[in-house]
Formats: sequence, structure tokens, C-alpha cells
Amino acid sequence: MPSIAFLGAGNMAEAIARGLLRTAEYEPADLRAIDPNPDRQKLFRDHLGIPCSTGCDSIAGVDTVILAVKPFVVAEALAQIQPAFSADMVLISIAAGISSRFIEERLVSANASQPRVIRVMPNTPMLVGKGISALARGTYATEQDLIEAERIFAAGGKTVRVAEPLIDAVTALSGSGPGYLFYLTDALARAGVSLGLPDEVAAELARQTVIGAGALLEQSKDPPAELQRKVTTPGGTTQAGIETLQAGGLDALLAKALAAAAKRSRELGK
Repeated sequence: MPSIAFLGAGNMAEAIARGLLRTAEYEPADLRAIDPNPDRQKLFRDHLGIPCSTGCDSIAGVDTVILAVKPFVVAEALAQIQPAFSADMVLISIAAGISSRFIEERLVSANASQPRVIRVMPNTPMLVGKGISALARGTYATEQDLIEAERIFAAGGKTVRVAEPLIDAVTALSGSGPGYLFYLTDALARAGVSLGLPDEVAAELARQTVIGAGALLEQSKDPPAELQRKVTTPGGTTQAGIETLQAGGLDALLAKALAAAAKRSRELGK
């Protein structure tokens, strides 16, 4: 398997690294990380056993660089690694909104005249092996590069391939999706409290309901709409609640939320 350097050692880099270390194919010695934050350096070194430093020249010799920094510092990060980036390397970017063309243009050098770039949008459930990552190939990346990238991200969950123009939509749906569900879970708990349930009981009921429903989604062959139908007795309590959600415009509100997230993803790339 390719050796990997993480440029940025934040939460998503940690999730990817933990997924790789859960497999039998990677050892800490196969990985390295670069981050200026002492706390993140300590976590990678002490808890994961992965060398972590501040020097971007430490990417030298690796097969794959995973660009895992915030979008607003991507240009600076690419400028720092460009002298050490070579034609033998592949760069995988998980930076929201940043196009592969933007990255390719900043990595071009005598050592890499056609930088191989793959853009990926993962999500935080990778931390527990339940993530979903969408991958899009840049101008010069090969099919084999894409296969290797899929292997990396499959260590933390499932993968799909999309055309790069769809990555902003992926960001809005699955990239930001866990945040929506956490928000919904908290809202369910708060609504339960408003009906008289104790805080702790409402929180546990909401949490386990979401966990259980997710497990059922995973294990059932039925689509979500069919699972909803099966739990919705005509004239029953679930129907009363769902009709209230529909009357309140929940579907339109979710569409509006995803549109806003996708728009923000596009703005981050400008």
C-alpha cells in the first residue's frame, strides 16, 4: 500500500488515519503528518504512533499526500509543499470547495509537470468506520490512482465515484449531513423535554432512537420510504407527526439547507 503524509492533522485526518490503522495493511510507520498545532502533534504521536512535525519537506519520499487543511489556507499549504512534490506522488484533497484545477496549477513544477490530483469529500463517521466518501479524479490522475484512493477511504467506510462538479452537492448532503442529524437528535430531545420528560431521559431516548434507526437502515434492504411506511400505521401517532412535519415544509426546508451548504462550498473555492 502507498505510504501517506497528511498535510494537516485535524479531525478528518485523524479519522482517515484511524481507519487505515484498523486494517492489516497499514502500520504507523507507513504514515506521517504535518501540523503546526502542538496538541494535534501530540495526539498523532502519542495516541496513534504516527510521526507528526511542522516541516512540509517531510512529504519527501511518500507515495500519497492527503491535503487536510482548511480551505482558506490551501494555497499557502500548496506553496510550502510544491518544491518537494514530485511526479511520483498523488495528492488527495479533502478541502471543501477547492477544485482539482486550482490545486494542479499550484503544484506544477519541473518535478511535477502534470500533478496527479484526486478530490474527495469524506465525512466524520469515518472515525467509527461508518463513513461515506465521494471521489472525483482530476485532470492527470489515473484510474489506478483512483483505485488506490478508494482503498484508503474504504478503510473508514464506503466510497462512491462522482463527477467533480457534483462534489459541492456531496459536501452539502453527506459531508455536512452528520451535523444535520446531530442537530435533529438534539431537537428531538428538547421537544421531549417540552412534553415533560426529564432532560436525561429525553436525551437518551432521542440518541438511541437515531442509533437504532440508523442500524435498521443499514441492515434492511428496504429504502427509507418503505421503512417509514412500515412504521406508520394509518391514523396512528407516527402519521400524525409526519403529517405535521410535511405541513410545516420540512422537505422544502431540507432542500434549502442543502442548497445553502452547496453554495457555501462553491464560495470557499473562490
